[in-house]
Amino acid sequence: MKTDDLVAMLATGNVAVPRRAASRRLRMALLAGVPLSLLILFVEYGMRRDIVQAMFWPMFWVKVLFPLCIAAAGYVAVQRLARPGVEARHAWLGATLPVLVIWALAVIAWFTVPMEDRMPSLMGQSWRICAASISLMALPVFVATLVALKGLAPTRPALAGAAAGALAGGVGASVYALHCMELTAPFLAVWYVSGIAVPVLVGALLGPRLLRW
Repeated sequence: MKTDDLVAMLATGNVAVPRRAASRRLRMALLAGVPLSLLILFVEYGMRRDIVQAMFWPMFWVKVLFPLCIAAAGYVAVQRLARPGVEARHAWLGATLPVLVIWALAVIAWFTVPMEDRMPSLMGQSWRICAASISLMALPVFVATLVALKGLAPTRPALAGAAAGALAGGVGASVYALHCMELTAPFLAVWYVSGIAVPVLVGALLGPRLLRW
């Protein structure tokens, strides 16, 4: 097609994008990905047996809510980065603050427990599988979000991919928390944050390859 013909087509054609197209696509990605993450939880791991009792423990809600806050910030960042020329600085701050809070809680816990309890509070019983399990739970949301972004217009694909990873990692960690028995802040600060960081890094690496126009 000649340049003049392309310009004429764009000038006269119906090229309007529906309002809130990015939000709609991302909601559909979550509706597709989250049930699959929960399915992985129930089929491969199972819900913790004392889930009702655990709901009365403050650290259980810390474990569930701090990654959900990261997921919410990731959602906002993806929504903004899906559109050309839109900044996402405040969203990144929103994703960083929960990590800083859990790190601060971990430092306080580390120096207030007896010396012999420090390493057990950090390693727990499941440190070998925690980060990998979170990444597995995050995978359906991660893939669905990248597919949604592919149909939008991200001009900073590495950042958009990282934001998709933050959304997916936060969801994955919250889902895995329904199975995980660990409740210490040092464990969450290291292994949960590591599990969330994996899809963020993978998204940043894959974004330029998968999301470029």
